[in-house]
Amino acid sequence: MTKKLLANLLAIFVVFTTISSASAAPLFKDVGDNFSAKAELDYLAIQGIITADPTSDFNVNKEITRLEASAMMIQALGLETEDRPAPNFNDVTPEGEDYNIIATIADEGIMSGNANGEFMPNNPLTRGQMAAILVNAFNLEGTSDYAFRDVPETYWASDAIKTLFANNITTGYADNTYQPTAFITKTNFAVFLARILNPDLQQVKTCYKPNNAKTHIVNVQVTTLWKQPDKNRVVDRPSLTSPTDVGEWAKSLSVNQKLWLVGKIDTQALYGQEVTILKSSGNWYQIAVKDQYVPHNKSGYPGWVPKSHITEVYPNYEDCPIAIVDAAVAKLYNEPKLSDKYSFMDISYTTILPVLKEEKDWLHVQTPANGVKYLRKQDAKTFENYAAVPKPSQQDIVNSAKKFLGLPYLWAGTSGFGFDCSGIIHSVYKNHGIIIPRDSFVQATHGTPVAKNNLQSGDLMFFAYNGGKGKVYHVGMYIGDGKMLHAPNSSRKVEIIPIDIGIYKTNYSGARRYLQQ
Repeated sequence: MTKKLLANLLAIFVVFTTISSASAAPLFKDVGDNFSAKAELDYLAIQGIITADPTSDFNVNKEITRLEASAMMIQALGLETEDRPAPNFNDVTPEGEDYNIIATIADEGIMSGNANGEFMPNNPLTRGQMAAILVNAFNLEGTSDYAFRDVPETYWASDAIKTLFANNITTGYADNTYQPTAFITKTNFAVFLARILNPDLQQVKTCYKPNNAKTHIVNVQVTTLWKQPDKNRVVDRPSLTSPTDVGEWAKSLSVNQKLWLVGKIDTQALYGQEVTILKSSGNWYQIAVKDQYVPHNKSGYPGWVPKSHITEVYPNYEDCPIAIVDAAVAKLYNEPKLSDKYSFMDISYTTILPVLKEEKDWLHVQTPANGVKYLRKQDAKTFENYAAVPKPSQQDIVNSAKKFLGLPYLWAGTSGFGFDCSGIIHSVYKNHGIIIPRDSFVQATHGTPVAKNNLQSGDLMFFAYNGGKGKVYHVGMYIGDGKMLHAPNSSRKVEIIPIDIGIYKTNYSGARRYLQQ
């Protein structure tokens, strides 16, 4: 078969038009700029291993056949297909257009037939077969002590799979499985091939450490915890969908609609925050937010959330540095490009995500279920881990709280889209490495008691019914000069007021210090 015929077969992957950068033009109808494997497919197109046609589909989820994989590897290896020995497969004839491809791949010892002497050109490849074929074709070396949960040492392709892992070609699936018997798609085969050919595309495991201790975390920008499942209104839908739009939800609520939430919702949890599942009912989970302490539940603050807001993960990135969002609201991007075209999700102040890499103005962060996304450095601060967050000054705490002046109050809010009185306090302190209780009446029983005439910036001031002698219902932050910052109620916004006026003078019940100087 001639090289022209080989090119015709490779037209399964369509016609590549030479351009200075493949990423500057569409590849296929089903491969947009935000497609997860866009960079790898761009690279293969530039190398002429696949060809591009913006009017056709790549068929990203279609299983790749043995013949298609053979053709791609021949292109990648630059192999000649002329004058190869007859492969002598029962299902391959010299008259077939694919004859020279199969003869070449067999002659090179890259792929062979089955016990019946068949090559099976149109059969799909499994992920285990793919591992063995790629390791053989590209003479990959190395191994790893780590074994995927579903790949026993006795599995025939175990060594090849370990070699791919050792060479940063794969980290498997998010649940730490490799799925060796599953058929591999055209996209996945292309990704593996691109990573072998171009180390810049590899999954470098600088801080990746597989951990099979299953956990559950929030997989939307903010999830709101309800006292009961399915007790919400049409107006609440933006907070219940997946993805959520809590910013739009908070803006859309009238004062009366906000007041209705009192007693219906209790708190919120942020993207990437770990939770414990307590119960299940229909499409809802009752969860507990681990780092929101309440005395009535040892697992954390409890409440009901849509099941779609929670994802099961394995904590493979616990050794990574962390980014703590320091902007009121920050944007995650699908590419390190400052354009709404690449926008993935708006996330809140104090959202914490693992950092895989820092590059120029960008942080490469690991998301709960959507792989690597990009966060502007100016929107976050990075640390080796949460324990390494430095002790803040009083002014650090105050300055952080002042970022939210003018933000409308939201009952149960703990995000930059809307706070309640104790939510803003909890969030600001957490942003600076200090975990305090979530609710004001619990905050009032922790920390160090402080006399009113000895208040310092950052101290918490509490207000209680019955002239300050009843149950605590409100908290504010003292900022100096006889003033406090607080989120007052559903009809107002985060503000600064004198501490000795009106009801705040009458119902003052004490102060606590959580920041020791």
